[in-house]
Amino acid sequence: MIVVTGATGNIGRPLTQALAEAGRRVTAVSRHTAAVPDGVRHVVADLAEPVGLKPALAGAEALFLLLSGDLHATGANPADIIGEAAAAGVRRVVLLSTLGVVTRPSGRTRIAMRALEDTLRQSGLEWVLLRPGGFASNALWWAESVRTRQVVAAPFGDIGVPVIDPADIAAVAAACLLDGRHTGGVYELTGPEVITPRGQTEAIATALGSSVRFHELTRDEARTAMSRSMPAELADDTLDILGSPSPAELRVSPDVQRVIGRAPRPFADWAARNVAAFR
Repeated sequence: MIVVTGATGNIGRPLTQALAEAGRRVTAVSRHTAAVPDGVRHVVADLAEPVGLKPALAGAEALFLLLSGDLHATGANPADIIGEAAAAGVRRVVLLSTLGVVTRPSGRTRIAMRALEDTLRQSGLEWVLLRPGGFASNALWWAESVRTRQVVAAPFGDIGVPVIDPADIAAVAAACLLDGRHTGGVYELTGPEVITPRGQTEAIATALGSSVRFHELTRDEARTAMSRSMPAELADDTLDILGSPSPAELRVSPDVQRVIGRAPRPFADWAARNVAAFR
C-alpha cells in the first residue's frame, strides 16, 4: 500500500489517480474530507501532528511526503514523520523537496528542508528526493484577476524560469514510488523551457481565445499581495528567485525525461488543461 500526503492538491491528486490506475492500493491523506478516486482509502490527518499519521501508515510500504505549511508550523518537527513511517514498517519514502536547497541554501525554509532531506538519507529507509523549481500552477494566483478584469498583474514581466507542470512532478513521483531502481535518486525537476510572466499571460490568452493584458507590479506591490497568503520571508525568497534567477535556476533539467521517458510539458499545455480556472 502507498500513502500519498497532500493528496487533494495539484501534485497529490494526479499522483493518487496514477497509482490507483496502476492497480496499487492507495491511502490518500489530507487535512479535510475530500473526494478521492474509487478504491482509494482516505484518511484525514494533519502533518504538523505526525502521530496522527499512524492510522494512514499502518500496512504501508511506501510514502509520498509533501509538506507545505506543515514544515513551517509553530512547534512542527517534520523529521518525526520519517520516524513514524519507519516505525510503521514503511520501506520507501519519496520526498518532495525544492530546488532551492541547492540554489539558495541559506534561507530558513531551505535550511529546514535540507535538514529533512538529511534525516531521510540517514533513516535506513529507501529514499528518493524530488527537487522541483517553480510550478506552472502558481499562475492560479492570477485566476481571479483574469476572470474579472482580463489582466495578469505580476512583477518581473520579462524575467523567466523553467516552470514545471505539477502533473509531471506527479508522474515522476509515481515512477519513483513504483520502481525501486530510483532508490537514492536526487532529481531536479523543471519544465522544458524558460518562460516569463508575460509569456505565461500570452499562453493563458491563447487557451481562453481572448485577450489578456499584462500589468507589471513593482516588487513592493508584489510582496504586499503575496504576504497575504504566505509568510513575508517566503514572499521575499520567492521574489528574489523571480527577479534574479541564478544560472542553476534557469537551467532546464533532463531529469523528467530521464525518469518517465518523455519531455516535461510546456506551460501552454498546463494552461490549456486548466483554462476553466480563468474563465
